[in-house]
Amino acid sequence: MSGPVTDADTAPVAELAKAEERTLEVGDSRETQVGTVWVRRALPRRERRTVGAWCFVDHFGPLSVTEDAGMSIGPHPHIGLQTVTWLLAGEIEHHDSLGSEQVIRPGQLNLMTAGAGIAHAEEHTGNYRGEMQGVQLWVAQPQATRQGAAAFEHHPELPRVDLQGGTATILVGAFGDGLSPARRDTDHVGIELVLGPGTTLLPLQPEYEYALVVLDGSISVGERLITPGHLAYLGDGRDEIDLAATARTRALLLGGIPFDEPVLMWWNFVGRNREEFETAYRAWAEHSDRFGDVRSGLPRVAGSPPLWSRRPSG
Repeated sequence: MSGPVTDADTAPVAELAKAEERTLEVGDSRETQVGTVWVRRALPRRERRTVGAWCFVDHFGPLSVTEDAGMSIGPHPHIGLQTVTWLLAGEIEHHDSLGSEQVIRPGQLNLMTAGAGIAHAEEHTGNYRGEMQGVQLWVAQPQATRQGAAAFEHHPELPRVDLQGGTATILVGAFGDGLSPARRDTDHVGIELVLGPGTTLLPLQPEYEYALVVLDGSISVGERLITPGHLAYLGDGRDEIDLAATARTRALLLGGIPFDEPVLMWWNFVGRNREEFETAYRAWAEHSDRFGDVRSGLPRVAGSPPLWSRRPSG
């Protein structure tokens, strides 16, 4: 599941990320519909567009799916970002314009780099019945790579680090003595935490800003209780943090060096100005070679022209 970002999610102008030291801001996720599925969008928010290079977090499920009815979204385009897909339950099949076809299951990672342009579709496999739950995240690409070639990678296994009272699976970046094999174009990290009852002291990097998204259960940070449907922004300047859980809890810890380039997001695109979006949208609408073709039985997502480019009739 990916996008689209709407005017309700972000301000209409590009902005630089602004980190805050050792803060704790807890904001509500926004419920929105992607295809036939309702998701909780923790990022972006108008008051906080990025955490490090992370610029988008959608948490979907848990929901029930069958062999004939599941989560599916037809071919659609991306520029200037990486999609990171992580499942807690279920399975999804990825198809893209590079020719990649890959089923992803819990414990595995799909990472797609859009660069100057890629298209993909996400489909139910037709072989799974049961619970579906997961997250899709976007990472903003820096100027050095955002106009580069598209790419796709699948990682069936990821490193884990034992914690006091839990484990950390490293999706992207480095944590403790573990390093994810996944590509990263900026200095950032993404970790799934599985914590049991009790308190866990988590080491952090002071130069990173961090955010916490609870997927199942709840975590207390100081006196604040963080539950699913919220994003807890922790700021930067911390070298450790205490997380307390009363029952088994799963959460994502996202962090990174504050992104030092202005970011603008619209539809399925991450860019720096509106002209980039208009050019990319026209390329998609006109079926140009920029985004290629996706082998999928699902209908192509047409989208709508940017609001600012429309002219009143008459």
